[in-house]
Amino acid sequence: MSKHSTSEIIREIDRLRAEIRHHDHLYYVLDRPEITDFEYDKLLKRLAGLEREHPELVTPDSPTQRVGGAPSPTFAQVTHRVPMLSLDNTYSENEMKEWFVRVQKALRTDSFSFVMELKIDGVSANLTYENGILVRGATRGDGATGEDVTPNIKSIRAIPLRLNCKVPPQFFEVRGEVYINKEDFGLLNRRMADSGEAQFANPRNAAAGSLRQKMAQVTAGRPLKFFVHSYGSIEGGVPFETHQGFLRFCESCGLRPTQHAEAGQTFEDLVAFRRRYETEREELPYEIDGIVVKVNSLSEQRLLGFTARSPRWAVACKFPARQATTKVTAIRVQVGRTGILTPVADLEPVEVGGVTITRATLHNFDEIKRLDVRVGDTVLVERAGDVIPKVAHVVTEKRTHHEKIFHVPTHCPACGGPVTRQKEEEVAWRCLNPSCPAQIERGLAHFASRMAMDIEGMGRSVIEQLVEKKLVTDFADIYDLKTEALLGLELFGEKKAQNLLSAITLSKKRPLHNLLFALGIHHVGEKAAEVLAERFGNIDKLMNATVEDIMRIYEMGQVIAEAVASFFAQEAVRTLIARLKAHGINMDEPRKEARAEGKLSGKLFVFTGELSSFSRPEAENKVKERGGHPASSVSKKTDFVVAGDNPGSKLKKANSLGVAVITENEFLEMIK
Repeated sequence: MSKHSTSEIIREIDRLRAEIRHHDHLYYVLDRPEITDFEYDKLLKRLAGLEREHPELVTPDSPTQRVGGAPSPTFAQVTHRVPMLSLDNTYSENEMKEWFVRVQKALRTDSFSFVMELKIDGVSANLTYENGILVRGATRGDGATGEDVTPNIKSIRAIPLRLNCKVPPQFFEVRGEVYINKEDFGLLNRRMADSGEAQFANPRNAAAGSLRQKMAQVTAGRPLKFFVHSYGSIEGGVPFETHQGFLRFCESCGLRPTQHAEAGQTFEDLVAFRRRYETEREELPYEIDGIVVKVNSLSEQRLLGFTARSPRWAVACKFPARQATTKVTAIRVQVGRTGILTPVADLEPVEVGGVTITRATLHNFDEIKRLDVRVGDTVLVERAGDVIPKVAHVVTEKRTHHEKIFHVPTHCPACGGPVTRQKEEEVAWRCLNPSCPAQIERGLAHFASRMAMDIEGMGRSVIEQLVEKKLVTDFADIYDLKTEALLGLELFGEKKAQNLLSAITLSKKRPLHNLLFALGIHHVGEKAAEVLAERFGNIDKLMNATVEDIMRIYEMGQVIAEAVASFFAQEAVRTLIARLKAHGINMDEPRKEARAEGKLSGKLFVFTGELSSFSRPEAENKVKERGGHPASSVSKKTDFVVAGDNPGSKLKKANSLGVAVITENEFLEMIK
């Protein structure tokens, strides 16, 4: 092929890509399509044909590269360069006023510019662009670490694969919300129902489930959209000085900024905006659960800084919980994986905030007594934070004297075993039978959950059948399952059975910290499991550790140490671990490469007060990167307490224990 013909092909490919990107932007970002779907498909097919003939000309940002590739068995972990902090919430105009006054005092002014935005009820995502090319998409995760869902992010057509600006930043973390419109959600659920699949409870759940699909083709078939609302790290110059400037810059790059954003100067502006959208929220095409207010000036944002978990220059103003009245038809008791009994009210169906509610939590038996809830009562239910249904109040004026008083059960409703309070001051009542089927089911659900062994396909209905048929009575039994046994379960065919067995096999490779969390050790959550796994390295060392050995670990107190030691001292637990080993379950934690720089190697740091150079999570990451260990409380094990402005009680405790106290500037010198 001649150079001339090659250059013509390159020009044609570039023209097609530019035209397709232009129409993607018009359709998915501006909602102003100029061509029909048929005409768009012709362009895409023409480009795909040329790229098939000339694979050497395919680029990562080509519109043809949005969907493809093999399914991802697991999502890799991604550390956000700048943590994705949460916002402080306010729930009333008085609380909004308190935030407003705090900012006024901090900025020493009666008036400051701010931007008001709608709080989209979706799923947070972090997009990373390098020199204008989308290289990574990740979930928020725990704020510090998320999941790499790049193929799925690329399948969302509202997200450009290449920024449409002349000189893009060298590195740009764009943050926003992945969501599904109300109308699209209804169509999606009807489609799911027609194909015999489970329907989603609400648009947010649908967005979250769609974003975490292990086949990008599935995500591409879901009507996901994306709004930009903030950014993380940016390198190569910051081409804006205000939040409004950031939103305009994003729009110029082909990204869709959050809609209906308005500037304000006074508290009255803020109140008016919130009241307007609390009234008009049902008319919007997507779900919102409040508004977000951000100081407009980036220099003022830097001046205000951060607390340990959130920026001081922004706040979420949540709408009041949506409420409705209905009747309690029954009070049932659920048994959790640790044997705790939780009462739940069955309700006459009622719509609350666009969701039909048929039950609500009563938390514990003391709460039933406090509310004086009875079967047959008319009650006020609310979705606290627009999410969790709960009984808020009993409408006693509507009592008919036929209501039935609820009595605390003396025996477990699942197994008939005795129930008791372990401590008089404890609110929880527990079933003491370790063979209780309800506890086994909840324990298995926890074991198979995403942050534990991540066994996809082992949901509640599958677990119930496995326990009922006595195919699984403990965690090790999961790894004994065979195709023949699974084919005897309801709705199980050959393919579904093989998929579940593949997921079970895949779970054997999970790191030790996932296994420790999966075992459900009392007081050991995700963070404690990570610390234990990192410190001991393998299960044998941890099983043989004494309470004193465990307490030598930073931030590992006596309560956790005793819980871990007593757990592994049980003969039944040791037998279980031996069986898991025999099945080839990984019992080791991968060693992390720690950078042992200067004085931080192996040192324990505690931060107190307000830091001006970075947020608390960022400071803790600096310590971790250099081989040190951040902690939340001061003890004799602490090496340094870093005191910022307005330090709290940690400083006093450090002085009383003789722990070294350093300033923020001294800390900055240490990490150079």
